[in-house]
Amino acid sequence: MSPPQTELLQRNLTSHIIDLLAEEPVLVLHGARTAGKSTLLTMLANRTGASVIDLDELDVRDSVADDPALFASGPSPVLIDEFQKVPELLDAIKAELNRNLRPGRFVLTGSTRYTALPSVAQSLTGRVHIVNLWPLSQGELAGTREDFVEHLLDDPLSLVAAAPSPTMRAQYERRILAGGFPLAVRRATERGRSRWFDDYVNLVIERDVLELRKVRQRDVLPRLLRLLAAQTAQVLNVAHAADRAGLEKPTAGDYVQLLESVFLVYRLPAWGRNLGNRITAHPKIHLVDSGLAAHLLGLSAQRLASKQPAALTTFGHIVETFAVGEILRQVECLAEPLDIGHFRTRDQVEVDLVLETYDGRVFAIEIKAGSRVAGDDLRGLRTLRDKIGASFVGGVVLHLGTHSYTLEDRINAVPLDRVWTPAQDNPVPATHPSI
Repeated sequence: MSPPQTELLQRNLTSHIIDLLAEEPVLVLHGARTAGKSTLLTMLANRTGASVIDLDELDVRDSVADDPALFASGPSPVLIDEFQKVPELLDAIKAELNRNLRPGRFVLTGSTRYTALPSVAQSLTGRVHIVNLWPLSQGELAGTREDFVEHLLDDPLSLVAAAPSPTMRAQYERRILAGGFPLAVRRATERGRSRWFDDYVNLVIERDVLELRKVRQRDVLPRLLRLLAAQTAQVLNVAHAADRAGLEKPTAGDYVQLLESVFLVYRLPAWGRNLGNRITAHPKIHLVDSGLAAHLLGLSAQRLASKQPAALTTFGHIVETFAVGEILRQVECLAEPLDIGHFRTRDQVEVDLVLETYDGRVFAIEIKAGSRVAGDDLRGLRTLRDKIGASFVGGVVLHLGTHSYTLEDRINAVPLDRVWTPAQDNPVPATHPSI
């Protein structure tokens, strides 16, 4: 996989943000550090003719802190990078909006989750729209436009009309182990990438976590992060992580929230709480990046080549984290909001990702690390389809094989690389092998 070039970092989100500015007075673009927020803000500045106020620069930060009202009153849009460095800005922005609430006034980026900042909810309630920015997707790294979710929502069967995938398992492994952080992908070796991830975790904890909260047991945070990595793509078990880290459960829960606030992990909520008491309401935990997860768990190409059962099990969880992240990036660019979650019964029948439209149409995605789809792999999709009936529009099993095919009523198998490969690149219907 070639390293990303600056011109390839043009995100699908750029046009989406321009559209949002026509309606929203304030946009907050928040996400993991070094995921490309500053690059995106610069591109937006080039599109709009505005300048970027970069609060990572100490002299700029001091000037803004001395007179936040002056910087908040510039010509629209006012573009501010790492806005959380000067919280007083939010009061100045609120005062500006009290005078003029027209759309397109402010775009703020931050490496700390917006709702985790003190008093933020009160200061700009009803005036701000939040956009999540993720590490780069595979399509962004390749400079292609991804349309998997669009096709899924429009016509799930259209995903089956594709030529056999050219992607081999070793290529999937390289993509998944590298992840989507631009600076990590640029590293030529696994050892170099490993050093980068170590430095990244230390940077985020030392600069972002400790700026957000004074933590008495700072040294436990990297350990807790590794324990959460071991739970990636699984139902979050704070008690287990607390026990392994030597923490009280309330303290561990607080620290998990801190790691969420700086975009090292995120919770995928349970979907379908209205389907009866046999459905669990517990979230899944995911690392924000598959490369980071693999690093924290010591999963390398060499370990995968050994085919150790433990390594393959770990890889299966990381494949799910990778695929869910890729899909959520596309969801972020959609004009229509979706209800997103995972489905799981108390009998541990589950679906990895469920998307529900505003009008109640449900789409379900199961993710497998194998090259073939077995009948048991459909258990969760079948259960969900039977529970909700006609609302279940389409189910997809993403796998590491080469063919797309229909499995049974409203359930199809599709190679994982279709998530980032545009439809026009795969126009030929494939052979439909039986499972």
